[in-house]
Amino acid sequence: MSLNAPAANDTLAHRVAEARARLDAHTREIVAWHFDPTTGCPFWLEYADKLNWDPRREIRGYDDLDKFDSFQDEWLRGGPVRRWVPRAYADRPVYVFETGGSTGVPKTRVNIDDFRIDYAQFSETLSDESFPRGADWLMLGPSGPRRLRLAIEHLAQVRGGISFCIDLDPRWVVKVMKRGRMDVLDEYKEHCIQQGLTLLRAHPNIRCLFTTPKLLEALCEKIALVKAGIRGVFCGGTQMTPQFHRFAREELCENGQVDFVPTYGNTLMGLACHKPFDPADNYSIIYHPPSPRAMIEVVDPDDSKRVVEYGRWGRVRLTTLTKEFFCPRFLERDEARRTPPCDKYPWDGAADVRPFSGFAAPVIEGVY
Repeated sequence: MSLNAPAANDTLAHRVAEARARLDAHTREIVAWHFDPTTGCPFWLEYADKLNWDPRREIRGYDDLDKFDSFQDEWLRGGPVRRWVPRAYADRPVYVFETGGSTGVPKTRVNIDDFRIDYAQFSETLSDESFPRGADWLMLGPSGPRRLRLAIEHLAQVRGGISFCIDLDPRWVVKVMKRGRMDVLDEYKEHCIQQGLTLLRAHPNIRCLFTTPKLLEALCEKIALVKAGIRGVFCGGTQMTPQFHRFAREELCENGQVDFVPTYGNTLMGLACHKPFDPADNYSIIYHPPSPRAMIEVVDPDDSKRVVEYGRWGRVRLTTLTKEFFCPRFLERDEARRTPPCDKYPWDGAADVRPFSGFAAPVIEGVY
């Protein structure tokens, strides 16, 4: 199991053990919730009827989730979506968030409060100096049916600010790229950047920025972030290579004058936090999931139940464990290098996340 890591010292080893115990207890609670006829969702209750074992009895810890088959993304494509709403939340207002839709019918995930909880917790990891309380945000990224817009909006509100959002459709970007119309792609990117520039000029209290690597670079071709008043950049996307990481810190963020906070997230998990920047990591970006609410592990592409050794590459496997959504052992479209726990996050990390190379056709990332 990925949390049984070689610890650098006794204090870290103790914290790793505590985190593991917390994860095991949380796993038992969430499985009991989703497979209880009074609280669980119709999908998992129907799923349990087809098993010859009782998850509430046999899932005693996180490792036991390997008793489930891998979660299939086809289960999330199409309706009825309410089969995913826990009975305990049947009378609550429900949000529906979708994945990008670059591989057929978009996957749909129901949300009630998870996106708020995830980003309120993430807020605690941000510096008040770089992301000032009361400052406004520019959300220069995907809008539409994605969780990201509302999540950044809530993050701004938690910190006492207002989020300003542009209109951006990644599905149109993907369609244009598939047609090879790079001229149209460039025009659309310029359209998005101009929306962002208009907001920055009109609202001088914008001090914080969320964007993707490609859009950050395009924005910085037009303005200097420091001159525009930006103090912190929260950036996510699979184009976050070590090369871009260094370029972003040294050039785009003007050698640390603007704080640069990379993240890895998606509709199913929420978001992972990065290990605090350390030059010794050679600009690798090491992400740690929001345990115990979600875990990401790096597994053998040919044996998804086997976690690879530290330093090895493998496919990213996601498990989401909240009362709103239970998603065990989902194989992401990404690959990464497994890294050990650190002081701030005493559980495994995943470094240098990139699109999974095992697919026959490359994944089109669009604006990300």
